[in-house]
Amino acid sequence: MTGVETRSVVRDSLFLLADIRIEQGHEAHRVRVRNLSDGGMMAEGNLRVQRGHRVDVELRNIGTVGGSVAWVQDNRIGIAFDQEVDSQLARRPSQDSNLPPAAMLKPSWAHRAPSPPEPGKLRKI
Repeated sequence: MTGVETRSVVRDSLFLLADIRIEQGHEAHRVRVRNLSDGGMMAEGNLRVQRGHRVDVELRNIGTVGGSVAWVQDNRIGIAFDQEVDSQLARRPSQDSNLPPAAMLKPSWAHRAPSPPEPGKLRKI
């Protein structure tokens, strides 16, 4: 990585916990959220995922957010959310009531990871 900032979305560093379910799995994996923006997050934990995997992330005060794995490096993963969220809600004290639908703002197409290639269409060298 270079020292040049190329991101178009502001993100904040923080430390909070989240639960991630991989594709249609039933088991939730607890991860540490290292930074969070309205369009995605970086998490740290022991997950076996690959770029393009679909995930559901349970974030405090926001609820369940769908997304896809954008990158994997060691025990850290980047997740691009399907829809933008109000990331500032996660910093507030936990709410006891059900989450309002206003937590979701609008679709975020700028942060979606491309689908993995189909094995039958790969060219062998």
